[in-house]
Amino acid sequence: MSSRILPPSGPPRVLALAQLANAFGDGAYYVCSALYFTRIVGLSPTQVGFALTLGWALGSVAGVPLGHLADRWGARGTAALLAVATGAAVGSFLSVTSFALFILVACLYACCQCGLGAARQALLAGLVDKARRTGVRAHLQATVNAGLAVGAALGGLALHLDTRQAYLAVFAMDALSFLVSALVLLRLPAVPPSPPAPAGEPALAVLRDRPYALISLLNMIMLLYMPLLSLVIPLWIVQRTAAPSWTVSALLVLNTLSVVLFQVRVARRVTGLSTASRSVRQAGLVMLASCVVFALSAAGSSAWAAGAALLVAACLQVLGEMMHAAGAWEVGFDLAPQDRQGQYQGFFGAGTAVARMLGPLLLTTLIITWGPPGWLLLGGLFLLAGSAMGPAVRWAERNRAAVSTAVPLRQAPSL
Repeated sequence: MSSRILPPSGPPRVLALAQLANAFGDGAYYVCSALYFTRIVGLSPTQVGFALTLGWALGSVAGVPLGHLADRWGARGTAALLAVATGAAVGSFLSVTSFALFILVACLYACCQCGLGAARQALLAGLVDKARRTGVRAHLQATVNAGLAVGAALGGLALHLDTRQAYLAVFAMDALSFLVSALVLLRLPAVPPSPPAPAGEPALAVLRDRPYALISLLNMIMLLYMPLLSLVIPLWIVQRTAAPSWTVSALLVLNTLSVVLFQVRVARRVTGLSTASRSVRQAGLVMLASCVVFALSAAGSSAWAAGAALLVAACLQVLGEMMHAAGAWEVGFDLAPQDRQGQYQGFFGAGTAVARMLGPLLLTTLIITWGPPGWLLLGGLFLLAGSAMGPAVRWAERNRAAVSTAVPLRQAPSL
């Protein structure tokens, strides 16, 4: 079992342990944070939603310059520093007593999280050879999901106790987990910083890379599945189907265990840009099928039939997630210049922040309000985005080849 989760020894194993430490704390935080902010701090759900939306909006922008710092200063030190800063932000939630202060801390937390993600990806790219990156990233994903599951169980205990002290203990544990992660990251070899951009070239070159921007946009559309399991599907089950409410927990366990057990195996099918594009395209098709079955789960009044449909839909969904993730990792790494992985991963990873920011409002309107037609429209978006990834990747490859050919030509007169 451990061979399916933890990557081989060396830097990949240390990276996995660093993210595992985070996952324990984050799993508990995700379960408890909403109730803590509303019941203990006294904020309204609207205030919490607004602050987190604003925070992730800023985070999606901050990821690129913070990733650039990882390129220029060294990914290991930057990742460790941002892990400490994220832990400090989580700890600051304990002292929040007003809406204005909550907005400030939420923005700090989201920016540090996005920057940390970019720095970690740059660190992985600097320590793992190109052929193994997607496989190692799959191991990291399996490790994170295992840690999130354990952390969520601890968070569930805090919810059961439902006391201020229990919630505070969860936040303190999450803050401590980031400090532990920073210490683990410092055990990794240093990645040499990249040289500054040549005169006349922009420091943040990713902002002018149109093919990569298109790929990141398509990836962001595919990432709209993220709010489904945590928000939309629970509401769908309770409001639109005859299935019992405990089905929500069953589907969450199914999703988590599937990623832990099968993400590495699914990622083995991706060996280059062509197979990565194919994996994303197939993921779009599988997600469309999942959305169709979710829509059908509202038909009829049988709890057994609804539960069976939801089970099939959830299996298709997690398969699509894993296929998309494997392809997206390969594309995101392979099309980024090696000396600018930090800023490129920050830009590519902004899709996660945008999905967290816009996904809940968009998908609740689309699915909970519109019903089955909303599911079909969402499935169509997945299919279109997945199908467009292949042409976008080929455009990026042609652009990269043209740039690599033009550079020697511009340098020729100085020889």
